[in-house]
Amino acid sequence: MSRVRSTSSIALFVCSLLLGMSGCGASEPGTQSVSTAPVAGQPANPRVLIETSLGNITVEVFPAQAPQSAANFLNYVKTGFYDGLVFHRVIPGFMIQAGGMTPDMVEKAKNAPIQNEADNGLKNLRGTLAMARTGEPHSASSQFFINVADNAFLNHRGKSFEGWGYAVFGQVVEGLNVVDAIVAVPRGNRGPHGDVPLEPVVMKRVSVLPEIAAPVATAPAP
Repeated sequence: MSRVRSTSSIALFVCSLLLGMSGCGASEPGTQSVSTAPVAGQPANPRVLIETSLGNITVEVFPAQAPQSAANFLNYVKTGFYDGLVFHRVIPGFMIQAGGMTPDMVEKAKNAPIQNEADNGLKNLRGTLAMARTGEPHSASSQFFINVADNAFLNHRGKSFEGWGYAVFGQVVEGLNVVDAIVAVPRGNRGPHGDVPLEPVVMKRVSVLPEIAAPVATAPAP
């Protein structure tokens, strides 16, 4: 199973000790140093609606900054892959993870992994979406996570095995309160899996929203 692995085991250990206390990162999100706005003349960034058993989450995807990660995520969305899967790992003060497991904690067959795009300058801030992976930097496939805090230790630090970090490819634009509700549910162990919600939090339907039309320029009144 793909899991979020820290680029520094010591940092993750310290973070884990703080979970349930103050958490890791700030309660209010920081600011990206890289613009996520679409290039002039290009379509608006795609938006995806995640309808969960605890409410709806709308996310904006960043194809210009994370082309492979965004295309990979949107392909899974458009093929209905995520429908019926669960948020299978939730850790207060850290993140909620989904995109690979059924309510019975069986991993769904996924596509080939993609290249890690964590070097795109985007930070793992509260509300951002990032690709989950194993300890291998270029192993991300279907699973993703939503940061519930500013998790600087997940950011790209260099193209080494330990420094690659986790690729941010989107941002929650509506429903961050639902994200907070998900991370607060009671959790426990299910077989070899830890931090599993005791009551499954299901992604009932995940769909691409209609593109927002750009405003039409009008001539000034005479």
